[in-house]
Amino acid sequence: MLAAREHWGSRFGFIMATAGSAIGLGNIWRFPYMAGENGGSAFILIYLAVVVTFGISLVMAEMVLGRATQRNPVGAFRALGGRGWALAGGLGVLTGFVILSFYVVVAGWTLAYMVFMAGNQLPTADPAVLGGHFSGFVGRTFSPLFAATIFMGLTAWIVAGGVGKGIERASKVLMPLLFVLLLVLVARSVTLPGADPGLAFLLTPDFSRVTIDTIISATAQAFFSLSIGMGVMITYGSYLPRNVNIPRSTLIIVLLDVGVAVLAALMVLPAVFAVGLDPSAGPGLTFITLPAVFASMPFGNLFGTLFFALLAIAALTSAVSILEPMIAWAVDEHGIGRGAATLAASLVCLLLAIPASLSFGPLSDATLAGKTFFDWMDFLANNVMLPLGGLLVASFVGWRWAKPACTHLTNDGTLRLPWLTAWIWLLRVGAPVAIVALVWQAVSTS
Repeated sequence: MLAAREHWGSRFGFIMATAGSAIGLGNIWRFPYMAGENGGSAFILIYLAVVVTFGISLVMAEMVLGRATQRNPVGAFRALGGRGWALAGGLGVLTGFVILSFYVVVAGWTLAYMVFMAGNQLPTADPAVLGGHFSGFVGRTFSPLFAATIFMGLTAWIVAGGVGKGIERASKVLMPLLFVLLLVLVARSVTLPGADPGLAFLLTPDFSRVTIDTIISATAQAFFSLSIGMGVMITYGSYLPRNVNIPRSTLIIVLLDVGVAVLAALMVLPAVFAVGLDPSAGPGLTFITLPAVFASMPFGNLFGTLFFALLAIAALTSAVSILEPMIAWAVDEHGIGRGAATLAASLVCLLLAIPASLSFGPLSDATLAGKTFFDWMDFLANNVMLPLGGLLVASFVGWRWAKPACTHLTNDGTLRLPWLTAWIWLLRVGAPVAIVALVWQAVSTS
């Protein structure tokens, strides 16, 4: 018998927690450099198109699954589709394990760089020197793992507190702080001398740089950013009372997610252009190029510290959401206490984080098909597991559970939603076609 289900204490708390799930490293670390690599606003427009169509549809589908069943991903699929479909929920939980295991490695870097900036340990504006510092740090054996452990500990501490006193309480503090820090840094970036070319880069689409890989990257970014396919939205939806307007809440959450991603690009790229550096620097944009930018501006250490604090907060709120489906599964399906489940799941993730972190140092030469352990985890999670999870959600809700899903989404007919038929067919046909194309392209070019 399932224990009494916790629920969000307020609509604001639910919005902040769910937005915190969507707003993470994908928005503030990944999105700016991907925009820089793929034509600026051209990439952003494609990303917006994917989010408005497939993103919103799949978030609503996951959320209504959770609220209808009041269960974790495994329990939700089992309750509605039987034991075979429970495997779809299990895939989401497993995906979370994989993602969190390398996510905490990168998140640990953000904590370390916040300390570096606060301690004035990055005093140079030379990208070559900063690149050597970054390579030296991530290539160490102990320091990155220590940072990842600290970050995992913070995540576990919040999740162990439960839905209301842990996740919701932390989100109501951390998310407003994130928005304030982001706006401060955007204001500083766009007012730097020489920032205008960066603004033009973001506001003037260059469709000549758009390729099939651009579209695939934008689609993968949308899935990663919105936490689609890892059971997060099913789990968070299970803590909702029956009377919540899911379409309206989903729209607010998606708008916050997209808004933060675009603001992150406005924060990063104009500053990069202002000091004449390369906007297509890839993942190194955050840890190499931006420290060079901060070193070139007045009060750079202060703004650099604020930036990495912002990045750490975004990573923390997302990590909390990724860990929660594992805990909900252990509590719901196996009757394990929340504290014990959180400790066990955190330790497993940290064990997997060890080879992921060492992939940049002692294990960098241990490759399979040219990919390190970290690269394989990243590839499998983002290009295979997440899309497959989204495909299973779309297929189940669109074909197996369409009529009850519409009933639940309209709160038993009390909400007028004229686009319901379009939503169902987007889940039945549109999303599966896009997802299969995404996986095929990713696998064939890997």
